[in-house]
Amino acid sequence: MVRFSSTVGLLLSVAVVASGLRFNVPANQKRCLKEEIHKNLVVTGEYEITEGIGYSSSVHVTDTRGHTLYKREQFSDLKGKFAFTADEYDIFEICLTNHAPAGQNQQREFSLVMKHGVEAKNYDDIAKAEHLKPLEVELRRLEDLSDAIVKDFAFMRQREEEMRNTNESTNSRVLYLSVFSMICLLGLAAWQVLFLRNYFKAKKLID
Repeated sequence: MVRFSSTVGLLLSVAVVASGLRFNVPANQKRCLKEEIHKNLVVTGEYEITEGIGYSSSVHVTDTRGHTLYKREQFSDLKGKFAFTADEYDIFEICLTNHAPAGQNQQREFSLVMKHGVEAKNYDDIAKAEHLKPLEVELRRLEDLSDAIVKDFAFMRQREEEMRNTNESTNSRVLYLSVFSMICLLGLAAWQVLFLRNYFKAKKLID
C-alpha cells in the first residue's frame, strides 16, 4: 500500500518485481518511497518529470544506515536513470524533490519505475554476449525467475523461523519473570506475617 504524505511508504517483499508510480510533488517539497530489497539484487530505476520553466529536480537513494547509493541534485532535464546492487538485505529510500524558482508554486508530476531481480537484467545484452537464440534467452529468463522465487521463499521461511524463535524466547522469559515475581510475592507475604507476629508478641497482644 502506498501513502502519499511527506514520506511515501512502499514495502515490497517479492524478490522479482517492476513497480511504476506516478505522483505529484508540490513546489520545494520532496516525496520519498521505501522499498525492501533482498541481498545481491540489482536494482534499476527510471524517472520522468513534467516540465516546469525554471524548475529543477533532485533524486537521492539511501539505505537504512544513511549511505548514499545514488545522488543527483538540481538538474533541469526531465528524464534519468539509476542503478545499484544491494550488498545485503535492506530497506532503501528513494526521494525526489521539486525545486521551484522564486515566486513560483507549481506542483509537478513525477513518474518512477523501479525494477529489481530478473526484471532489472538486460537479456538482449546477455543474448548478444553469449550468442543465445530467442528460445535460449527465454529459458534463461525463466531459470533466473525460478531461482529468484526459490530464494524468496527461502528468505521468508528464514524470517518465519527467526520470528518464531523470538516469540518462543520471549514467552520463556515472560514465564520465568512470572515465576520469579510469584516467589517474591510469597516471600514478602511470609515476611510480613512473621514481622506482624513478632510485633504483636513484643506488644504482648498475642501469646
